[in-house]
Amino acid sequence: MSGLVDKDAAPQPGPESRTAQRDEDARARKRERDRRYRLEHPEELAAQRRRWVEANRDRIRESNHRWRLEHLERARELNRDSMRRAADRKRREAETRAKARVRVRVWREEHPDRVREYQRDWVEANRDKVRECYNRYYRAHRDEVNDRATARRDADPAGTTARKQAWAADHKERRAELQRARRADPDVYAAELQANAATRRLKRSLARAGLPPKRLHPATAAERRANERAAVAFFGDPSLPEHVHQSTVFVENLTKHMLLHHARMREFAESYVATRERMGLPPANADDVMWARAVDVVLDSSPRVDLLTSRDVAAAVRAAKVTVRRAEQKRQHERLVQAVVVHVQRNRVRLAVDAAMESRARRRRGKPSVDRDELLVRIALQEVAAQVPTTLLAAGDIRKALGRASFALGQMLDAGSSDYQRGRCLEA
Repeated sequence: MSGLVDKDAAPQPGPESRTAQRDEDARARKRERDRRYRLEHPEELAAQRRRWVEANRDRIRESNHRWRLEHLERARELNRDSMRRAADRKRREAETRAKARVRVRVWREEHPDRVREYQRDWVEANRDKVRECYNRYYRAHRDEVNDRATARRDADPAGTTARKQAWAADHKERRAELQRARRADPDVYAAELQANAATRRLKRSLARAGLPPKRLHPATAAERRANERAAVAFFGDPSLPEHVHQSTVFVENLTKHMLLHHARMREFAESYVATRERMGLPPANADDVMWARAVDVVLDSSPRVDLLTSRDVAAAVRAAKVTVRRAEQKRQHERLVQAVVVHVQRNRVRLAVDAAMESRARRRRGKPSVDRDELLVRIALQEVAAQVPTTLLAAGDIRKALGRASFALGQMLDAGSSDYQRGRCLEA
């Protein structure tokens, strides 16, 4: 009975089939274990992959290159799909950011108070971050920041001065500390002392000579920068060298011509004006006629003036007028000083007597006393001024002439002549 086989029973797997089934079950269990391991240890697997990639760069590059050569069309298709997905992703992100910006802008416009409050609170809570951000930006854009600050100060000089004064008034201790720190440098401190001493010596020298103090026009930093910009714009002109040369030569020639022939040009202008009056023509200014004639003469004798404009000619006339006027002032000043010195030398006795009488009269009237030597020179100056032309001399020029004459006569008056001593006796 044992050898009989039931034909209706299910067929039993053979040994080979059972082995294949066990292998498949083992592989399935291994896959499941690997899956669970990957789920439980993602960081470790990622680290292992990075290490393997770092150790096999050349192998990966060669494998990718070989696969691309074997599947060129598929690689291009994958590349197109990747670029298409990347473009779509960038477009979606851009649209999302644009919508977010619009939404944020609308909300900020509808809630300005909340925005200011939030910004103020954030700044208060993140002072260090704000300071570091400002410092980092300043280090990266130092020149731009300084240029913008300079432009703001130049645009509002009055406001800048007021802010500086307000800061100095509110921070006196800080200002004094900065000054002490600056003077702590021996070289800086010595330079300041030398400059102050030189200024005091100059003031004393001018005062002893009877001259007014030195006048300076302080230029602010904004004015110096404006002058520098104007100079850069002017000298940056490519045609400037020849233009400046022609202008300079014309100014020099016009000035030289007027210094040499001023009297003759004045006579011509006055004769021309008188002729117009005799002919019944409209009157003309003699000074304008003189300078117009001088310009014509100099232009005719100049070798090249093709780049000169009317503004250049007008500027040259103004410069020449200033030079001629200064030269005439200098001549009048020298003549006045010389005339005072000669007048004192010739009339020393009479002037000494007059100075003594004037000094005594001032003392009797209670007026401040004045040195007799200075009174003598003043009297001589009053007598000479009516005889010497002084039309171009101002009050300051007269005082300078008085000082120079006093200095020139100082030794003679200090030594004291017998005539001058007789004047002192009259006072006694």
